Amino acid sequence: MRASERAYQALREEILDGVLAPGTALAEVEQANRLGVSRTPVREALARLEADGLATAASARVLQVSALDAASIAALYEVREALEGQAARLAAMRGDPARFGLLRDRIAEAPALLDDGDDGLRTYYEIVDALDDEIEAAVANPMLAAALQSARLHSARVRRLARQHPERLRTAASEHLLIVDAIVAGDAALAAHATHVHLHRSLRHALASIEEGSAPRQPDGHRVA
Repeated sequence: MRASERAYQALREEILDGVLAPGTALAEVEQANRLGVSRTPVREALARLEADGLATAASARVLQVSALDAASIAALYEVREALEGQAARLAAMRGDPARFGLLRDRIAEAPALLDDGDDGLRTYYEIVDALDDEIEAAVANPMLAAALQSARLHSARVRRLARQHPERLRTAASEHLLIVDAIVAGDAALAAHATHVHLHRSLRHALASIEEGSAPRQPDGHRVA
């Protein structure tokens, strides 16, 4: 693997996982030293991150990790609703019910995984990703698939906000189940509506989490009501 690809993958994962927080400066020299590569691969990696929308210009010479605030999250969900609602509709029309039926069984078991710590959470998200992959394949539209992949990349950052809220994840699993049931039944309108409901609730939770995280704290560490 080329050094630029290694640098890109490392930086992208750190941004998606929150290791590199929004607003963190991405100076070439610092990142090159940290990753153990020269500046040229880091420069190429940073250009790709900027093209992905994961990095933005802080000045003429320095990039920073893109913002993850209420405005950027709301903008993302506007795009997701348009893309994912249509994708669910097409999946209900074009997808293989048998394949989605098999996936349904895994989604039905997903809430129980949340009692198994980090390993269970990782498996939970693998199931969610499998559903996204199956819908993306079912739409049979390369242009829509590319747009979905871009939205999913940014959604991975928002996903972190629900990691410490298992009750939201359990509810989300039931929402995913309704989407799959609609696709299996070939009900395009219901699949799109179920997706709309899921995204609406997910957005409300993400915005509430952002607001909670930015609330001022008292000297004892508790948030001010």
